[in-house]
Formats: sequence, structure tokens, C-alpha cells
Amino acid sequence: MLENHNQNRKQKKKRKGSENGILAGSIVLCVVTLAAIAICMTMVFRYRSVQMENAVIMDELEALRTDETVTYTQEEADAMTALAVEEAVEETGEKVRQEFLDKLKELMLSGDGATAMLRYFYPDEIVLADAGQYYFFPILDSLKHNTYDPEKFAVEDDGFLSYYEDEEIVSHKGIDVSTYQGEIDWEKVADAGVEYAFLRLGIRGYTEGGLALDDSFVYNIEEAHRNHIDVGVYFFTQAVTVEEAREEAQFVLDALEPYQVDYPVVLDVEAVSSNKARTRDLTQEERTECCLAFCEMIRDAGYTPMIYGNLKTFMLMLDIEQLEEYDKWFAYYGEQFYFPYEFKIWQYTDKGSVAGVGTDVDLNISFGDWSDE
Repeated sequence: MLENHNQNRKQKKKRKGSENGILAGSIVLCVVTLAAIAICMTMVFRYRSVQMENAVIMDELEALRTDETVTYTQEEADAMTALAVEEAVEETGEKVRQEFLDKLKELMLSGDGATAMLRYFYPDEIVLADAGQYYFFPILDSLKHNTYDPEKFAVEDDGFLSYYEDEEIVSHKGIDVSTYQGEIDWEKVADAGVEYAFLRLGIRGYTEGGLALDDSFVYNIEEAHRNHIDVGVYFFTQAVTVEEAREEAQFVLDALEPYQVDYPVVLDVEAVSSNKARTRDLTQEERTECCLAFCEMIRDAGYTPMIYGNLKTFMLMLDIEQLEEYDKWFAYYGEQFYFPYEFKIWQYTDKGSVAGVGTDVDLNISFGDWSDE
């Protein structure tokens, strides 16, 4: 689904410049982050479940964490880090300092970068890195949380992910495809054990705004049905008004009229990096209103609406609190999902391999079976 729209970026930072030079933006953020982590290690290793007593250190941490424009020279950043470690040693002692440094080294050697470190040290917040900035979102108890146990996931011999309860598989394996996968041999896909497929129904162009049916939609839905694979569909939105969102919903409903759809009808909400993208200036509230308008029309027509997106979609682009009633399809390609809230489908890779599909294909694990409803 993310062929031309996937905005999941991996930030790779290398330290450059002379000792007295200005750090490049991403390196500055990383160094400042490490300083902040050092300041807060008392909380991490000694008081993880209770409130930090030293209010001065907490104030320093908050100031570092929320300032998005601060820059430092190499000397200043090194001095800040040294001072933070010194203060932490005075507060917690050499043993805790060494525990912190060992854990920090382990995280750095893993190659996951500063974002992974921050997520470890801030388990009660959702940490998101986007466009050179770090965002921290408190995890809200007012929203439903997922209850999936990471220990119950297992990768099967065919490359699909399964979820087990009492040694029985309770999940369902599926794919999502579009014209980018070319002509698919759906008989082979069915023989590979794929239970459902989400088909791209269409898109709205991100510059001109025209509506278009996916070139392979008719072939894919007819062949999937002929091979007894349950079908859901998705539409890539670029609506900029509620009226356009309703137009997209009607476009989808018209295209579905001849067909049976057992799985949800999904609104694909993703960022487009182009400066020409018609949605680039939309506010979070405007996007959310468009999303609500689409989902309401789909539900009123008798289908199950669903929203697809990644961490940026649900935390920055949309107001997730207003969308609580709708099922979520979450895209995240880490070894374990990083999303505390409830979702029904997890797209865990865009590099899957399935018999009958001649390209890489998105693999999904579903925790619901709408064909039984």
C-alpha cells in the first residue's frame, strides 16, 4: 500500500565537522537527547515506578525535550553531556551510572538510533520522530488499548506472522495489493494459504485531485472471489474538504455495487512528501473531519469502515480521540508493533513474498474475521 506514499523514514546520523563546528541538525538532536537521557537515568533505573524527587533535574529534562529550535556547538554539547552524567552520578551513585551506560551502549550498538533509545527510556509515552523533530505523546487511558501479548506472535515457515492463544492460531493472514503488483495468479495465492486480501479500489490524485479506479481493481476482485479469498478494499485519500471526502466515499460505493465485500472498506490516510501535494496545508482537525465524513457514509451504506495509517497518521495527522469508534489498520515494520491503542489489523512488512505475486507484497495479520459477521 505504501508504494509511492510510504513516509516511514529511517534516520541515519553520522558525526561530522571539526571539534568546534556546529553540529548538523540531526546530530544536535541526538546529542541533546543523550544529555536528556543521562539527566533522567535516576528515574529509569531507580525510580521507574515512582515520581522523580529531584524537581530541578526534571525541569532541565523538560526544557531540553520540548525546545525544537535549540542548537549547540560541539564543545557546548560535550559539556552538557558531561555535566549531566556528573549530576546523575552524584544523585544515584556509580553503580546506577554504569547500568545506565551499559544500557545506552547496548541500544547504540543495536543500530536503531536515538528514537529507539527514547522509546525505551520513555515507556509511558509515544515517541515519534518526524522531519528532524521529536514528539512525545502521553498514552491516554481514555482510549482503548490493545491487549496483544508480544510473546504470542510467531513467524511461520511460510513467512507469515501468526498469533497464538492456548497453542492455537487465532489470527488470520492476508495481503494487500494494487496495480503495482502486476497481474496476480490468485489461484496460487489461495493455495499459499492467504485468507483475505485488501485491494486498492482507487485514488485521488495528490496534485490535480482527480478520482481514478485502480487499473487492476476489477481483475483483482473478480479473481480473488473466484478463488474463495475474502476481500476488503482501500481508497487512497487526498480530500481537502468534507465535500471531497463524501465524493470519495460515493466513488467507492459506486465501484463496489456489483461485488460482495466481507472485510472492511478502508480509508488510506498517508502523508505525501511532494510540495505540490494538495493536502500539505491541511490541519489535523480538517483531516479528521474528512476522515469522519468518509467513514460515516461507508457505515451508513452497510459496510464496515476502517482507517489505515502509520504512527505519523494516527499521532500527528489525525485526532485519534475523535476516531475511537472506527477500526484501525496499523502499518509498522519493526520486530514488534509500537502502538498502544486498539487496532484490528497490523501491516508488518512491505517486503513479503507470496506465491502468485511477482513482486514484494505487503503482509498483514488480522485479529478479526469480518466474513463471520
